[in-house]
Amino acid sequence: MNKTIPFANNDDTKNIAIWLFACCAMIVAMVVIGAITRLTESGLSIVDWHGVKDMLPPLSDAVWAEKFAEYKTSPEYRLKNNGMEMDAFKTIYFWEWLHRLWGRLLGLVYALPLFYFWIRKKIPAHLKLRFVGFLILGGLQGAMGWYMVKSGLINEPRVSHFRLAAHLSLALLLLGLLWMQALALWLRFASRVDQFNAVITRTLKTHYAIGFVLLLGTLMWGAFTAGLDAGLACSDFPKTCGQWIPQELFFQGRFFYNIVYEPTAVQFMHRVWGTLTFVTLFSLGIRFLKSKIPELKKPGLVLHLLIFLQWMLGIGAVHSHVAVPVAAMHQFGAVMTILTMLYAGFFVLKKNN
Repeated sequence: MNKTIPFANNDDTKNIAIWLFACCAMIVAMVVIGAITRLTESGLSIVDWHGVKDMLPPLSDAVWAEKFAEYKTSPEYRLKNNGMEMDAFKTIYFWEWLHRLWGRLLGLVYALPLFYFWIRKKIPAHLKLRFVGFLILGGLQGAMGWYMVKSGLINEPRVSHFRLAAHLSLALLLLGLLWMQALALWLRFASRVDQFNAVITRTLKTHYAIGFVLLLGTLMWGAFTAGLDAGLACSDFPKTCGQWIPQELFFQGRFFYNIVYEPTAVQFMHRVWGTLTFVTLFSLGIRFLKSKIPELKKPGLVLHLLIFLQWMLGIGAVHSHVAVPVAAMHQFGAVMTILTMLYAGFFVLKKNN
């Protein structure tokens, strides 16, 4: 990163960065919509997938009746929602339809400008393969979404929590890559590295790395918690089902099995990861604020605000029996924490000359 990225002019750099930032904003919205879809148990309401056909919602009573009839063949209706009325079906259908529609729109918002910038020769040759890779990764993420849904349409009305975690992980991976690329263009970081006089210590880099790993672990167990409905297993805090260490953690001596399959143990692990992340990132924010690098001041403040809100929203989700608004905001806060950490990483992980 010692050379300035070659663009025809600064306007090209700015326009491409704005386009990528817009895609990032849509992915953040996509993750929140996905969270609401999961929280309202709407994800299995559409039992097939079409690339274009279902972009419009049902527009007549006849089409609604057809969609409802298809849903009635699913395990979720037969085993869980038998007797559901049309109005209730329309509600869960809406969230799944919106989630899929938003994904298609996101694909267009990325692909069409990419095509434009490409044919106008605005993208440097060394970035073309990377930008195509982002497009492919977006397609894989969508395919993983359908693969996840299919797991709940066979025998039991429940998607695999491993597939849900993979679906979320791919979305966050794509978001992170686009965000870092957009920042690299917007900040023109490559040409600013030599301007830093302060030395980033090895301990700060280690602190940052540990915090990021803990954050990813918290997110992974959060996905497991959502997939298993483990948030409903216990509604007290700081104890878990009245215990400081729940007995389900070591049930039948299968600790490693329990922490990924048993709801109470999974929720407890999410709490443990979350607590360690809170302490680590809060202390990291203090180091950012004390740093001699001005660019780390704002991430430090934002990190403190986000991690405190995340802690409170996590407790609120537990006490409210996973109320949709609280849990959705908790998901949003997690994504914004990742973006803040990645922004700070530009300066923490820079190569000193």
